[in-house]
Amino acid sequence: MFFSGISDEAGQDIASQVRAHQELGWKYMELRVVDGVNIATVPDRDFEAVYGAVTEADLGVSCFSSAIANWARPITSDFELDKADLLRAIPRMHRFGTPFIRVMSYPNDSEHPVDEAYWRRESIKRMKYLAHMAEDGGVVLVHENCSGWGGLSAENSTILLGEVGSPALKVVYDTGNPVTYGQNGWEYYQRVLPDIVYVHIKDARKIDGKDHYCMCGDGDGYVKDIVGDLLHRGYEGGFSIEPHLEAIIHTGQKADNAEALYQSYTAYGRRLMEIVAEVASA
Repeated sequence: MFFSGISDEAGQDIASQVRAHQELGWKYMELRVVDGVNIATVPDRDFEAVYGAVTEADLGVSCFSSAIANWARPITSDFELDKADLLRAIPRMHRFGTPFIRVMSYPNDSEHPVDEAYWRRESIKRMKYLAHMAEDGGVVLVHENCSGWGGLSAENSTILLGEVGSPALKVVYDTGNPVTYGQNGWEYYQRVLPDIVYVHIKDARKIDGKDHYCMCGDGDGYVKDIVGDLLHRGYEGGFSIEPHLEAIIHTGQKADNAEALYQSYTAYGRRLMEIVAEVASA
């Protein structure tokens, strides 16, 4: 088992992201956005700067957190964007020795919604294509239980993986997302457990119908239960934090204070380490 985290929640610049993981004593980080641009789409020169900063700090990259099929790309969006992102990402993942790239499975179009049958069919079709690209490229897509047809329920997640039928499509389970989507996190986790290869640690509560993100273990995401269950099963993958305390990328919420963002991230990381130590000894 190892710790990691979606590093832009510690700071926008790569120096802050690296520093946070060094302070925590971690060996891995999960790259998503650097200076406002996703790691799959930054210009080559900027990617080289990121690569240099991370490797010089003797850090590894556990996952690329891509925008492929995510909350900003509905099922009606141009599929060429996703293919291009994955094509650019694969050689960059090889440079870092990164096995996983996070994807979702296309939300419906809020302005021009399609019917459920088309949404399902098109989502599966696109994911099959991307999984074949991933297989050929020697990487693994990890589908997050988040925005998209496959994230509507644990059943949809298992249908998606079953229909795609590729060893290059697995699950990154996010502990906080079921809370915000009105699902039972423990039931969802148990259903997709056989396909989990990576975990995002997030926690939240619903208060008067609104999402309130909180320190891991303090919400309704079954964080302690899930971490403990995985460890007792011999889980050897990553626990990657995504605090959402000072900044929330999908809502556009940005941190007002860079130091507060950084401190919230490192505090979250330390809390996760405490939880792991607690449940591992139980």
